[in-house]
Parts: sequence; structure tokens; C-alpha cells
Amino acid sequence: MPELPEVEVVRAGLAPAVTGSTITGVSVFDERALTRHGAGAADFVARLEGRTIASASRRGKFLWLPLATDDSALIAHLGMSGQLLLRAPDAVSERHERIRIHVDHPVHGELAVVFADQRTFGSLAVDRLVRDGATIVPTQVLHIARDPIDPFFDDLVFRAAVGKKKSAIKRVLLDQTVVSGIGNIYADEALWAARIHPETPADGLSTQAVRRILAEVRSVLAKALAEGGTSFDAQYVNVNGQAGYFAHSLNAYGQQGKPCPRCGTPIVRESFMNRGSHFCPKCQRRR
Repeated sequence: MPELPEVEVVRAGLAPAVTGSTITGVSVFDERALTRHGAGAADFVARLEGRTIASASRRGKFLWLPLATDDSALIAHLGMSGQLLLRAPDAVSERHERIRIHVDHPVHGELAVVFADQRTFGSLAVDRLVRDGATIVPTQVLHIARDPIDPFFDDLVFRAAVGKKKSAIKRVLLDQTVVSGIGNIYADEALWAARIHPETPADGLSTQAVRRILAEVRSVLAKALAEGGTSFDAQYVNVNGQAGYFAHSLNAYGQQGKPCPRCGTPIVRESFMNRGSHFCPKCQRRR
């Protein structure tokens, strides 16, 4: 599933191409791509055509394009395999293409924003914008916490929330109501870097340990962003269809059986919440 770095790479790629552009046409080929837009395809099209895109924003794994002179936005969640691609207006249909949005940019001219999704768990919608503290977000984003690279993220609030959780620290890192955008890959990588076992009870961690985990989360996310995100197959690509290469820098996730880069002990994988946790049994001893 695309996580924070992958969604941020997509947002950054979309921003210069769509900001200030006018939506000239919308084609919905598969209404399963509108599960978050309950009013249906006709309403989705009517609320977008003729509108101007003001910017491109993101929180956690959600990204949205605020519409000028209105309190609404085009919001996207990529699900497991969703892609937002920039194409020429007359480009042939993408495999698994669900929605195509034609825009006219004052500098770049005509472009097509294509939403393709192999597994159909992703969705687009037009949603109302509301104030959330110092920022404006779609209503569908209000339920999730800020992410660790958000300038308004409060480290003290995060520390307090972790201290109230009796569950495993990895489960807390994946809890979108505590901190958003950290998926399975980056939770494993950050805990490996912090030398913390993923099953360590959150409320037993010292303030120093929580600060170390948060610092490593930010470090891992920054490295993944610099390398274009993590791609294991063709399902995650940037807006130009190019894969990220952070998979080559992974120390724990997906490395089971390989020697730990720090101590040489084989990395192990254990079942966790219908997925897997990857860690070094020596460097990340459960205490």
C-alpha cells in the first residue's frame, strides 16, 4: 500500500502541473473508483467541470486538490494499488484506468490526470473543506492525526498518546488516530533503527525511547522521500509512471533470513495484524 512517502511524491509531482489549471472535462469509466463519493458519478463530474484547482495538499495517506473560490476539494486515497498519472490529453487509456480528468494549465497547456487502480480499493471524491486547527482539510481527513513531517505535528501530544496505550508500539505507530502516514514498511524500518522490538508495550517506553522512535520515523520517511518511495512491483509509481527505489535501502522489512546490517543476526518475520513484522532478534530484544 502507498504510504506517506509515496503519496507525498505523487502530491509533489501533481502540484506544479495542476495548480492554477481549469478542469475542462471528467470521464468516469468505473464507479467503483467513487466509493468515497456517495452522490455518484454525475454529481462528481458536475462538481468538478469548470472549476480551478488552487493547490495540492496531503495529510498521511490522503491527498487533495482544493478548488478555488469554494470550500471543497478533489480528494484521493490510493488504497492498495491506486495511481495518479499525468498524461497527454490524447494519451491511450492506461491499464486499469478508472477516471480521467482533463485540465488546462495556463503554462503547461492541456493535460490529463488519470486515476488507475488495479485492485479498486482506492477512491476519488469531492469533499467539503473544514478548519482543523491551523489548517484546512476535507471532512474525510478529520478523523486522522497529523503525520510526523507535518509542521504542526506536536511531539508532546504524541508522547502523551503513546504513554496511554498498553498495546504494542508497532500497533500504535499504525494507529491513524495517534499518528498518520506510517505503514508497515516504515514502522518496521523505524523500530529497527531505534532498536525497539515491535511488540514492546507502548506504555512501558521511556520518554527517551519514544523520542528516539519518532526521530527514526522522520529519518526513514525523509530517506524514502529522497529516493522516490518504495516500489516492490508496478503498483506504486509516481505521476510519470516511474518506480521509487527505497526498496534497495531497507534494513528490516522484507529482509527475513538475511543478516542484520548492524550485527549479522538473521532478520526474522513474525505474523502481525494479518501482515508481518520484520526485526532483528538480537538488536531488538523484547524486554
